[in-house]
Amino acid sequence: MNIVDALNAGLSAAIGPVAIAYAISALGLNLQFGYTGLLNFGHVAFMLMGAYGMAITVENGGSLWLGMLVGILAAVTLGLILGIPTLRLRADYLAITTIAAAEVLRLMVRSSWADPLTGSVFGIQGFAGEFFALNPFTSSEVYDIAFISVTGRRLWIIIAGWILVVLLTLLMARVLRSPWGRLIRAIREDEDAVRSLGKNVFARKLQALTIGGALGAVAGMILAIEQQNVTPDSFRPEITFIIFAIVILGGAGTVWGPLVGAVVFQFLFFFLDTMMRDAQASVGWVNAILSTAGAAQVRFILVGVGLILLLVYRPQGLLGNRREAIVGV
Repeated sequence: MNIVDALNAGLSAAIGPVAIAYAISALGLNLQFGYTGLLNFGHVAFMLMGAYGMAITVENGGSLWLGMLVGILAAVTLGLILGIPTLRLRADYLAITTIAAAEVLRLMVRSSWADPLTGSVFGIQGFAGEFFALNPFTSSEVYDIAFISVTGRRLWIIIAGWILVVLLTLLMARVLRSPWGRLIRAIREDEDAVRSLGKNVFARKLQALTIGGALGAVAGMILAIEQQNVTPDSFRPEITFIIFAIVILGGAGTVWGPLVGAVVFQFLFFFLDTMMRDAQASVGWVNAILSTAGAAQVRFILVGVGLILLLVYRPQGLLGNRREAIVGV
């Protein structure tokens, strides 16, 4: 087995556009779950709304920047539609509503009657030209960064994306140190106590849901721009649970947890994937046990086992405080 190739694959994924999108999406989910205690099991729906809001706007003659604004507004609207009827009820109602809404939206977008607007199962392609027109690097040229090599096109996305991640994280840190941030943390701990002090718990929950949804929309746009393609099956329910895993890994209720969790998750996922594929191809007894497809699935098992061990021995995550760990809310 070639561990160097596995390390290169892991490092490339850890700083890549998908890690950037997952970090921003996890930032939004962390606001909802980690700080406010909202069980949003349909976070991928906000990513879908952002990506399709942007792509459809550009497809119909609008600019990419207008499309980004439309995508964010679409996600905020979805948050209001989901939150207004459910946030006054128990937490599990929001979980049921959001996971159902996410799947219903995906099926609607991929349906044949939506084809004139969404492209159905084929999606929408080639809408991010305005972003790549700003690229200061030669798109086809290969650049060496530490131990990995990337094209100029990918390097532009990585640099712009990580700058955005850091700016959003710093902004979130400032917001969470404000009275509003302290209030939503109090809601997570005991919303009845907060309500008894005359605070509008429902309004704060709705704000957290919509702001987190807007961040999810930004993440969906980054995925769409990187792929120059948006399809409904890119937003399947398991994406939400990957984002949950990232939040828990980094530390729910921590400012930098989503960023660290996204980097570590992507590194481990692709490092293990490369190692298992290489082992299946070169190690006799592994080849006898696993097919090529089976070796690819082992990464999910190993990551799952790692998360279980993390929850047992360090439930607060890599950066979290055990006293504030909320796994199981």
